[in-house]
Amino acid sequence: MSERAQAASAGGGEVKAKLHGRAFYESIGSPKFIVAPMVDQSEFAWRMLTRSYLPSSEQSNLLAYTPMFHARLFAQEDKYRRAHFQATRPDTTEPWLDGNPSIDRPLFVQFCANDPAHLLAAAKLAAPHCDAVDLNLGCPQGIARKGHYGAFLQEDQDLIFRLINTLHKELPIPVTAKIRILETREKTLEYARNVLRAGASILTVHGRRREQKGHLTGVADWDVIRYLRENLPPETVLFANGNILQAGDVQRCLEATGADGVMSAEGNLSDPAIFGRAPGVGEEGREYWRGKDGKGGWRVDAVMRRYMDILHRYAEGVDPPQRRPLFIPGDEEAAAGAEAADTTTDEPPAKKRRKDTPTSNKRPEPNPNFSAVQSHLFHLLRHLVSRHTDVRDMLARSSRGGMPAFECVLAAVESKVAAGLAEYERTGGSSWDDEVRELYAREDGPEGESSVGTMKRCKRPWWVVQPIVRPLPSEAMAKGAIRPSKKDRQEQKKEQEEASGKGIGGKSEDSAAVPEGDGKKKNGNVPVEEENGDLQSTEQQKDLAARDELVAG
Repeated sequence: MSERAQAASAGGGEVKAKLHGRAFYESIGSPKFIVAPMVDQSEFAWRMLTRSYLPSSEQSNLLAYTPMFHARLFAQEDKYRRAHFQATRPDTTEPWLDGNPSIDRPLFVQFCANDPAHLLAAAKLAAPHCDAVDLNLGCPQGIARKGHYGAFLQEDQDLIFRLINTLHKELPIPVTAKIRILETREKTLEYARNVLRAGASILTVHGRRREQKGHLTGVADWDVIRYLRENLPPETVLFANGNILQAGDVQRCLEATGADGVMSAEGNLSDPAIFGRAPGVGEEGREYWRGKDGKGGWRVDAVMRRYMDILHRYAEGVDPPQRRPLFIPGDEEAAAGAEAADTTTDEPPAKKRRKDTPTSNKRPEPNPNFSAVQSHLFHLLRHLVSRHTDVRDMLARSSRGGMPAFECVLAAVESKVAAGLAEYERTGGSSWDDEVRELYAREDGPEGESSVGTMKRCKRPWWVVQPIVRPLPSEAMAKGAIRPSKKDRQEQKKEQEEASGKGIGGKSEDSAAVPEGDGKKKNGNVPVEEENGDLQSTEQQKDLAARDELVAG
C-alpha cells in the first residue's frame, strides 16, 4: 500500500490530492526566481537573506532549494539530520527554521541517492517540511563519481527512472529533478523524457555537460534548453540554470530559453539580491550605491549587515545589536568614518586556555547556518578582500571566534567601504575611473573565447556586490591554469615529429602544426576544450577550488 493510501486508511477518509506538473507549479505561485541547491551554501539563513530583497507581495515568486543532502545518511542518522535540517525546535514538533510555513516557503529539499529505498526513506522524513523533493542528477565532482550519484548516474537511465518513479508513487508530495545536458541535443531530450516519464513534476536543466567544471566550466548552452522547451510537451515545467551573473541575466535567460523559471547558484552567492529590484534614482538610501555613470549595486557592508542580523535573529534567537546608520558621503561623521580601521586590534580577545575554563563533555549542536558563514563571506566580499588583505586575514581567522569575530569583520568592512565612498566623492569618481581604465581599454575578443566583455559588463567598485567572472577554458589554458593531458601532449608531439619529416608538394607541414603553447586548437580545427577528457587542470587534482564544489549541483 502506498504512503498516501496508508494515510487515507489511517485517517478514515481521503487525503488531499497530490498535484502534479503545472498544476503543482501554479499551486506554489508559479515562481520564476529559483535559489539553486548548493552544498552547505543554500541553508536557511542564506535563503532568508535572498528572500529579504523581494517585497512581501512577491515572496511566492521565489522558490528556494535546500543544500544537497545525502539520502542514506539523512534517513539513517539522526545526528546528520540535526546538523543539516532544522525544521522543528529540539524535542518538539513546533516549526522552527527550515521549511517553516510562515517564512521559508516555497521550499524544495534536494537529495543525492543511488538507492530507491534510501531515497524514499529520506524523502518521507523531509516531506512534512517542504513542498517537493528534488533528485540531484547534476553534481559533477569527484566525490559524486566515487559515491556513484549526481551526474554520474546519467549512464544508468533505468536507475534514474526507478529513483524518481518510487517517489512519484509513494511520496505524498511531488518529486522533481535537476540534470545536466549530454553531448548532443537528441540525447539530452531523451534523458529529459525519461525523467518526466518517471513522474518528475518539474525539470531543471543546467546547460553544461558533466565535464564542464572548474577551469573548464565555460558558458552554459541556452540553445539546448530552448530545444528542450520546443520538443517537450508544452505543459512541462522547465527551469533553466547557468550563466546567471547579474539581475539582467534572469530576463535574458527567460527569453532565450522559454523556461518557466531561472535558477541561480554562483550569481546568488555573489549577490543575494540578484532577484530583487534596484531602487530608483534618488531612492538609493544607505544600502544601495549608484555611481556617476548610473551603474551601481547593493553595498557589501549593507548586505553583510543584513545577513548578520538574520543570523542573530533566527539562528541565535536573539535581537540583533543596535547599529549606527551606514555611512554615506555628507554624514557629520564622514571624517571619522572614512579612516581605515586598524583591523589588527579590533578582533575579540583570544579564548582562555582550556585549564582556565570549566570543562564540559557536551559539545554544542552543529548549526548549518553558522558553519556556512565564513564561506559565504569570502564569496560575498571577494573583491573587497582582494584589495584589503588585512580584512581577508581577519576573515580567515574568524571561524573559531563565532559571531563576535564575524561582527569584528563587519566593522572592518564598514570602515573600508566608508573610506572608499569618501575617496570616490573627493576625487569626483576619478579614483574608480583610474582603476578600470586598463580593463576598458582592452578589446572584448570573440564571443565564447574571451571573458573581457563580461568583465566590463559586470565590473563595479569593490564596495558593491558583483559576480566572480571565471576565465573561459581557452583563457585558462593560455595562463597555464589548465593544459592538455599527458596522452594528448604525446600524440601532438608525435604528429609534429611526423609532419617535420614529411612534406606535401615540397612544402613542410610544420607550418600547419599547432605550436605547443597554443591553447585554442588541436590539429588546427578541433577546440581542445570540447574533447572529452583531453584537458586536465593542474588544480583539479585538489578538487579545483572549494567554491566550485559548493555550487557544483
